[in-house]
Amino acid sequence: MKPVVGATPRVVKSEQEWREELAPEEYQVLRHAGTEQPFTGEYTDTKTGGVYSCRACDAELFTSDTKFDSHCGWPSFYDPADSDAVLLREDRSIAGRPRIEVLCAACHSHLGHVFSGEGYETPTDQRYCINSIALTLRPEAEDQ
Repeated sequence: MKPVVGATPRVVKSEQEWREELAPEEYQVLRHAGTEQPFTGEYTDTKTGGVYSCRACDAELFTSDTKFDSHCGWPSFYDPADSDAVLLREDRSIAGRPRIEVLCAACHSHLGHVFSGEGYETPTDQRYCINSIALTLRPEAEDQ
C-alpha cells in the first residue's frame, strides 16, 4: 500500500501482523486496496442503527445516521463520523479515471472511494462508497 503523504498512522503493524489478524479477503481490500464484488457485502442494505468502525483497527468511521441508499452495490455514507476519521488521497489506479480514495485515518487501511456531484439528495452531495468487508457495525443499544 502506498503511504499517505504527510500522515503517520496511529496504528502501525507489520504486513505479517496484518496477514495474521485479517481474513484473506479483508487483507486484500484493507491493505491492498481491493474491492469486494457489488451487492455482496453484509452492510450494503443494512438499516440497523449504530456505528461503523474500521475492521482492521476498530476506529469509528461512519454512523448509520449518514448511511443512505445509493443502489450502487456498496454501503454509502454522505459524511464520516468525524472530520478526522478518514484520510483522502488521489487514486489514479484506473487509467483516465481519477478518483478519491478513502482511508482509515488511524491505520491507513483502504475503505473505498468518495464521489461528489452525483445528484444524491444528501446534505454534502458526497457518496462515500465503502466496502462492507472494511467495516464492522456496532449496533445501537436497545432500550431496556
